[in-house]
Amino acid sequence: MRQQQAAPPSAAGPVRSRVELRVNGRTHVLDLDNRVTLLDALREQLDLTGSKKGCDHGQCGACTVLVDGRRANSCLLLAVTLDASEIVTVEGLAAPDGVLSPLQQAFLDHDAFQCGYCTPGQLCSAVGVLREAAAGHPSHVTGAAAADTARPVVLSAEEIGERLSGNLCRCGAYNGIADAVAACAAAETPDRTPTRTPPPTPDVIA
Repeated sequence: MRQQQAAPPSAAGPVRSRVELRVNGRTHVLDLDNRVTLLDALREQLDLTGSKKGCDHGQCGACTVLVDGRRANSCLLLAVTLDASEIVTVEGLAAPDGVLSPLQQAFLDHDAFQCGYCTPGQLCSAVGVLREAAAGHPSHVTGAAAADTARPVVLSAEEIGERLSGNLCRCGAYNGIADAVAACAAAETPDRTPTRTPPPTPDVIA
């Protein structure tokens, strides 16, 4: 008589956690599967669809956001690791009254996009570039071994190209993007990311 193998025990369900994500100045309390990326949480839970899913492997930059002031690929970050972090998406770059930031306006003025799919990531990455250069952080082009916080890095065309090399534009609008970033660097107004007062009670999304 053939012996029957016992059925394997049923796998436990996904582990979930309650996470406070502070996005664009507002706190959201979410109940998330621990495997959910920040990109998916932004798009599917918070309806912030500006950040785009391009390659989903951190290679195209379309999902770039700012995390605690530094640019990051949101498709590579687990949302549960960002509890209480300050996150800014493209939706948070304009002023509360809808007035575009200087960088956003520069993208319009210099035709720095065509289809626009990569533009949100380009904008967030460019904000990071301007902040890094202003703080004296070097790139491969700069050649310095360490940051010189007393002296900002001059954003030449080569510097801008190097620092934005992680953001792909399939339409090839690189010249306009570089011109827009250079214009903002020259004006010393990299962005106007608004500081919002958090609401008295956070949003709770089960």
